[in-house]
Amino acid sequence: MSAPQAGIGRFRAYVQFVAAVLYFFLVRSISHRAALGLASEQWVPLVQQAMLVFLLVVGYAAMGVMLDRQVHPVREQGLGRRPGWQGEAGLGFAVGWGVAVVCVLPMVVVGGIAIVLVLGPSAWGWLLADAVFFALAALAEEIAFRGYGFQRFADAVGPLGAALGFAAFYAIVQALLPGSNRASMAVSIALSLVLSTAYVRTKALWLSWGLNFGWKASRALLFGLSISGVNSHSPVVQGDPMGSFWLTGGGYGLDGSWFAFVVLLAALPVVFRVTRDLDFRYNTPVIVPGGIPVDLDAAARSQHETAMGAVQPAGTTLVQILPNSPLPAVASGQAETEKADGSTQ
Repeated sequence: MSAPQAGIGRFRAYVQFVAAVLYFFLVRSISHRAALGLASEQWVPLVQQAMLVFLLVVGYAAMGVMLDRQVHPVREQGLGRRPGWQGEAGLGFAVGWGVAVVCVLPMVVVGGIAIVLVLGPSAWGWLLADAVFFALAALAEEIAFRGYGFQRFADAVGPLGAALGFAAFYAIVQALLPGSNRASMAVSIALSLVLSTAYVRTKALWLSWGLNFGWKASRALLFGLSISGVNSHSPVVQGDPMGSFWLTGGGYGLDGSWFAFVVLLAALPVVFRVTRDLDFRYNTPVIVPGGIPVDLDAAARSQHETAMGAVQPAGTTLVQILPNSPLPAVASGQAETEKADGSTQ
């Protein structure tokens, strides 16, 4: 986890974060107005989310290129198609689906859920469209709340400060929805912390996107429950939970349930556990060798010569090779006799 920058770098990162937040509100308004003019009423939500994702990716990529000199701005947002990204998204979906199931099971046991099924052919087609809607809506949230703006805010205040700050920001945005209450704000904060943890641990949006998608789509499409007060997302399954408000969230759904808040907090260590390998792979500092190259053999030789003095090379010597055996005794005696005779004469 990177540390916050200092001085002018921190101030610049904070300014970029503010610009990213303002851009989010701008394109959200633009995409809504454009969808109203381009699509019929039934297709407006899907078209709006598709346009919002496109504008967020393009706009934040332009900011990355112009303000940060990023060479791969889309990948820097956390959307790089690195090896295993599909598995990360699937792992996140499994965690989100598991959290939803843990929240739904007590509702079934304590009060029950009245379910109405519509199995017409057209209903299955709209179910697929709603699945695409939730996938795009979750992706738009991750780009807006864990993408470029989150990264610049982390440069200014650190990852923990960014996670807490964007949790408050997400809760404020969700508080603008009709029917929101204190419980819904608490759930928004807990969910944002879980998703931010998934991003910080993996340095990508795939796991957090899958988790966000699994948490919302499974409740709406599989159990027919309300999502932030809207209960018309699933054309096949319509569920009406019965039970206490703190468990079901009433008409607002589990997004306004105190029990869901507790379950999401309990999901934090689960996210830490399932991202252990990814955190090691993408957050372990890379050891870069420093200094200058040194020839250890030459250094040792130089130190030895300094201490002992330079050794002069030995001169070339001649070696005389003598016979292995002495001269024969007869030859030696004959030579001495001839020498004596010569001296007598």
